[in-house]
Amino acid sequence: QVQLVESGGGLVQAGGSLRLSCAASGRTFSRYTMGWFRQAPGKEREFVATISWSGRTTDYADSVKGRFTISRDNAKNTVYLQMNSLKPEDTAVYYCAAAKVAYGSTGLSEYDYWGQGTQVTVSS
Repeated sequence: QVQLVESGGGLVQAGGSLRLSCAASGRTFSRYTMGWFRQAPGKEREFVATISWSGRTTDYADSVKGRFTISRDNAKNTVYLQMNSLKPEDTAVYYCAAAKVAYGSTGLSEYDYWGQGTQVTVSS
């Protein structure tokens, strides 16, 4: 079992930055691929970024490439999402998730554990 708790969301102006954190419980954090997803009002949950268990492999949605960076610290059982140059269309609830695969995954169905989410609101 893995429990995930997100933090770092908030209200920011367009062009600003936020850093989301996701703290995981359990001693096997380093064996999980981690991902960030988001869900805007009235829309389906969508993939944002993923990082392999080792941290060597990352992947991003086209809409955030070059602006967002995912990273992890296995010693701290934490995954991060640095979000720069934020746009109003980035407004959503952001969720972190853990998958029992090694090399990263963009598919929601591959993720076994989910956090409760943190709200990110970008004003224009």
